[in-house]
Amino acid sequence: MVDPASVAAGAALTLVLVAIHYSTGTGWEANEDISQEVLEQRAATVPDTEFPEPYNRSIGGGGAAAIPAGEAEGELAEGEEGEEDADEGFDPDAIPEDEVEYYEVEFAKEGETIEIANNENILDAGEEEGWDLPYACRQGQCVSCAGQIQEGAATDYIRHSQNESLFEDDMEDGYCLTCVAYPTDDFTLETGEQP
Repeated sequence: MVDPASVAAGAALTLVLVAIHYSTGTGWEANEDISQEVLEQRAATVPDTEFPEPYNRSIGGGGAAAIPAGEAEGELAEGEEGEEDADEGFDPDAIPEDEVEYYEVEFAKEGETIEIANNENILDAGEEEGWDLPYACRQGQCVSCAGQIQEGAATDYIRHSQNESLFEDDMEDGYCLTCVAYPTDDFTLETGEQP
């Protein structure tokens, strides 16, 4: 049989020990937060590119390795401008009203051709027609809105006001970002096509 006095004494002793334990503490302290240090070490091992996170293809998305400065074949000397740099800073709103031109753009999947001004991006023009075209960022930082120009290299038919996602090879294959692409000629576009 259980002696009630023994159980009460055991319970009282247990409560006294628990009270002593919590009043003195365990002496355990949390480890220092090293998450920022780990992020900085990881960042030091990743080559710098012009792509913003999380679209940075050097972090495993595209398999393209960064080329150290000065090692690319045909690299431009400091101060020279290439075709790619020519579109940097292109501001379609700065086109004077008397220089606005219109081009016929055929949307292959929609089966229609519309006129688009050289100061209007292709995505907006398609949406004005009521078409549900793909997009995400609307800033040229992803490839959700990408389309492919059927006639040839994209640079022959459009100008980008911003392009942080397409490589030169992609544009040679006719790919463009419709949210920041402005026509410079007539062409046929296959929407929803990504490199």
